[in-house]
Amino acid sequence: MSEIKTQATDADVTAFLEAATPQRRRDDGIALDGIFREVTGVDPVLWGPSIVGYGRYRYVSPANSRTQGEWPKTGFSPRKAQLSLYGLKDLPEGATLLPELGGYTEGAGCIYVKKLDDIDLDVLKRLIAIAWQRGDDPAP
Repeated sequence: MSEIKTQATDADVTAFLEAATPQRRRDDGIALDGIFREVTGVDPVLWGPSIVGYGRYRYVSPANSRTQGEWPKTGFSPRKAQLSLYGLKDLPEGATLLPELGGYTEGAGCIYVKKLDDIDLDVLKRLIAIAWQRGDDPAP
């Protein structure tokens, strides 16, 4: 059975966010952390070197049942070119609400936002809340 390479770490999320570049990513990353904490009620975990994740769930890939592992229920990464937001379009309710978010593009497993000013933060909070409903957290 294959396991995903990106795993939860013990790295300091605050230090990671404070080191993000450019300054706009750092500011937006810190703001996103506050929003995700507010909606989920949990502290984040750094997954791999760059994904700030909230909660976790166990998955089995629909394309290959041998591929399974744990992944954050929702989260983000303040990448240099844009913000990557995870888990917001995975459930039908989120996919339906997504067009109301504002300016974004889609990747295979995430959505991309150039800056927080481009999106409706109330819709983002609703999308996070929907993603948060995904299954129970397994024991860490």
